[in-house]
Amino acid sequence: MNINIAGDKTTATAGKPSFEVDRLGARLGADIHGLDLKQEHEPATFQALEAALIEHKIIVIRDQHLTTEQHVAVSRHFGELEVHPMRPQGQFPEILVLDNHKDNPVLSTDVWHSDTTFRKNPTKYTILRCEIMPKVGGDTLWADMEAAYEGLSAPFRRMIDGLRAVHDFQNFRVLFKNTDEDRAKLRRMEDLFPNPSHPVVRTHPATGRKSIYVNPQFTLRIEGLEPAESRAILDVLFAQAQVPEYQFRLRWAPGTIVFWDNRSTQHYAANDYYPERRRMERTAVVGDEPV
Repeated sequence: MNINIAGDKTTATAGKPSFEVDRLGARLGADIHGLDLKQEHEPATFQALEAALIEHKIIVIRDQHLTTEQHVAVSRHFGELEVHPMRPQGQFPEILVLDNHKDNPVLSTDVWHSDTTFRKNPTKYTILRCEIMPKVGGDTLWADMEAAYEGLSAPFRRMIDGLRAVHDFQNFRVLFKNTDEDRAKLRRMEDLFPNPSHPVVRTHPATGRKSIYVNPQFTLRIEGLEPAESRAILDVLFAQAQVPEYQFRLRWAPGTIVFWDNRSTQHYAANDYYPERRRMERTAVVGDEPV
C-alpha cells in the first residue's frame, strides 16, 4: 500500500486500480474517486481504503449500485460482520434494513450515537448504502469525537480521563411488549448484553488519538459518581457532538455508500422527511473492546 498526501488530495495506489481521496469536511469526511466496488480488487486496495477511512473517519463512494450480496461481500474485506441483535434475520443476516416511511416511523436513529456501544465489543465500522431517498431531507450528520475531546478545557480532560461509563440498549426496550413472550425475550437480551462498562475517553487502537466515547443513545451513567455529578458531566460531553465545527453532513443519493469509523465518530440521521420513504441497507464490522 502506498499513500501519498498532497494538500487536500490523497492518491491511494494498490497496484491497479488506483483511487483518489478528496477531503470533504474541515475535520472529517472524504470522497473516494475512481473505485468501482462491483469489480474484484486486490487485498491491498482494501487496505488502502481502510487507511483512508481511519484518516478521514468517513469515506463516501458515490454511484455504487450494488446488490445486497455485493454489499456484504465488500464489507467482509474489513473484518467479521455483525448480526444486529434487535432485528429479524433474512437471507443475509448481516444486513440491517432501515426502511422508514409513513407506516414505519424512525426508531431513535435521530439521536447522536456510536453504533452498538451496548455491546462489550461495539461496532468498529458501519457501511451504509442508500437505495431510496426522498427529494428533501434524510441527511446524515457525523461528529468528530476526537475534535470534540480536544475542544474541552485541559482541566476537564484531566478530570474525565480514566472514568468509565455504563451502557445499555435502552432505546430498543420499547420493541418489547408487556407479554410473557416478550418479557422472556427481553431477559435473554439482558443476559447477552449485561450493561458493559466502557472508558469515557477512548484511545483509537490504530492512531493512539483520544475521543469522547459516551453518547445519549446508549450511555446510562458514569461509574463511581453521584447521579447528579454523572449527569452534569454527561450533559457537557453529549453537547460536544452538536458543535457545527466538529461536524460533517451528507446529502444521500441512491447508489451512495458510506463507510465510517465508530471508534472516533458519532452520527445522527435527520428525521425531517416523514412521511416520505428513506431506505438504506447497513452492514457493520465487529470491533474490539474499547480502551
